Amino acid sequence: MSPELEKCPRSLLVCEKSNFLNEKSRHDIHVSKHNFNYKISVLIPECGILPANISSVIHSFSPYYLVRDLPVYQLLEETFLEPLVKKGNFYALSYNTKIDEDNAIALLSSGQLILSLDKDTYEQLGLEGRPSLYNHKKAMRFVVTLDLTDKSLTPGTKRYQRVLSSLKDRLPLRYDFLFTKYNTGSDEDQTLNKLLSQYSYEEHKPAFSQHTLKNMPCPTLYPSDIQGKTLSCDPHHFLEWLGAVNLDISCENAADSFLSTYVCPEPQSSVSQALLCTVTGFISPENVFVLLQELRQYFDEPKFTPWISLTVHGFMDSPVSWGATEHGFLKGGENLYNFVCFKNQDYWLHMATGAQDGCPP
Repeated sequence: MSPELEKCPRSLLVCEKSNFLNEKSRHDIHVSKHNFNYKISVLIPECGILPANISSVIHSFSPYYLVRDLPVYQLLEETFLEPLVKKGNFYALSYNTKIDEDNAIALLSSGQLILSLDKDTYEQLGLEGRPSLYNHKKAMRFVVTLDLTDKSLTPGTKRYQRVLSSLKDRLPLRYDFLFTKYNTGSDEDQTLNKLLSQYSYEEHKPAFSQHTLKNMPCPTLYPSDIQGKTLSCDPHHFLEWLGAVNLDISCENAADSFLSTYVCPEPQSSVSQALLCTVTGFISPENVFVLLQELRQYFDEPKFTPWISLTVHGFMDSPVSWGATEHGFLKGGENLYNFVCFKNQDYWLHMATGAQDGCPP
């Protein structure tokens, strides 16, 4: 075996099977807690044209903003905190900050501000935190979590003034940030626009692309066999195949191919065509959930395919994966989840992370 393969880090894969109509289903919770999403892929076997209702949902995704050189303390200013942050559905993530080298900042819709800091920055700020879970022998990285909705951080309190002073006077950290929000009212929009007007920023819409795949081998999936013991391929092989499809890697193991000997896992069948849609940007969990709801309705009318797939990738350098669970990079920084939606409203949920992550919920 190659020495590099022997060094390959472990990964975590959690699989869950349920039905969307089951009152105990947690699909909505899993989606809502994955705050920072940069890529969505939808695969629809036996489909050549994206249905208008799904296309409409995708093209109505919220815009996002790249704000240049924003002081971190601005996220705590009363004029920004009260009208926008505390009302939820607002997300902020430092841009182009490497989680294993730089300081990284994230603001969750719950109002939690996460600061993932190197040792020097942590000591200079003087804020209370804890050592990162992914330090080596010595603690060289620390995580500060500030719940901006907590009464102790209400503007005017001693703790609020101390935190604001640390970020504004003691060590005025500045970074480029990504912002997005979902369905906020006019007051919240005015608050955000007022802040944006003070800095250099760019507004973006998530980028959309689609690709029709012809005569492709496709794994056979049965709702009852999520572990792939009898009727379906196993989850690891299915996700590997999905990755190959997204990267446009041939899965036919053709004799004349010098690039790939990969083959679609068994059991398999051939589909005449499949539609692959991809959306990239800064995508809120609320937008993902609306899309998932629309995909569930795909089977309201008879279809040739028994399943469709939705894959959501988180930012590699986000300080968190699900909720406030700390995220590390190590060699890949992966944190993603995948829904396989079946005709009868059953679903499979795969949640995958790298070695430097807590177990997905």
